Amino acid sequence: MAKGFFAKLQIGLAKTRDKFLWGMDNVFYDDAFVDEEFYEELEEVLIMADIGINATSRIIDKLRAQVKEQGIIHRAKCKELLVQNIREQMRTDGDDYSFENKKTVIFIIGVNGVGKTTTVGKLASIYRNKGKKVIIAAADTYRAAATEQLATWAERAQTPIITGREGGDPASVIYDATSAFKARDCDILIVDTAGRLHNKKNLMEELAKMNRIIDKELPGIWRENFIVLDGTTGQNAINQAREFGEAADLTGIVLTKLDGTAKGGIAVAIVSELNIPVKYVGVGEGIDDLERFNSDEFVDALFDVDRDDAETNNDKVEENKEEQENSNG
Repeated sequence: MAKGFFAKLQIGLAKTRDKFLWGMDNVFYDDAFVDEEFYEELEEVLIMADIGINATSRIIDKLRAQVKEQGIIHRAKCKELLVQNIREQMRTDGDDYSFENKKTVIFIIGVNGVGKTTTVGKLASIYRNKGKKVIIAAADTYRAAATEQLATWAERAQTPIITGREGGDPASVIYDATSAFKARDCDILIVDTAGRLHNKKNLMEELAKMNRIIDKELPGIWRENFIVLDGTTGQNAINQAREFGEAADLTGIVLTKLDGTAKGGIAVAIVSELNIPVKYVGVGEGIDDLERFNSDEFVDALFDVDRDDAETNNDKVEENKEEQENSNG
């Protein structure tokens, strides 16, 4: 994550951080002892920060074990352990972005209003800047002006777009897009899908139809299904992901509108409860305001941790792990 983007993330998470750290200060005050009341207060702070019940339970269970193992008696000594535990809850597979180096089709899924169309444009810009040949398919043929809005973003990203008629069959757009993908020897096809979920059966049938065309026209190509979630909606974002997960095999999450929300802790809950990686985060309306997700930097921005100090602490943690493994060996 670029230094400039980390600064945007820090600013964007300011409301979340203020609410979160105020609660933390009331739990981790100097010389107070670790007792059952401490864990109850900490649990309440984490849940109020939208970190979620399941993630909170895991974090606190691990903290209890560490406190017992290390013989910690003062609350203040637990804060660094807590930060590290939240980091670990958010880490995902290091191969989350291997698709960028394969011929790939990315379906962008989600309800209307979460920033789906802008995400398509921003992703196209990211991949194009990496030297990839990108093409966009405007398969949301139902929403009025959806194609025009996407075309504007495609122009900003300097990426070609395949469109169809309003109200037409999205599958015909996919067919035209796969033909263009092959003819132009593209690397990544990004598909903007309709943002509705009132009838999962229709959505599943529509996605299945589009996938059958891709299977036939682009056999063996890599697939990614990204759901776009609005960070300001808190726990409702998890419910949306679960609903769409029943209609499509979700491979990643794009979390938008983190700038200015007091519900930024939802990112921790999403990774922990759904076991789906957050792959990109957005902190603004600009085309460069979307970036690969980095769990360590997200937690550092949440706790207002200095990046240089955090990297030093992370190095120490890794060194201690290696020393422990060597002594055990």
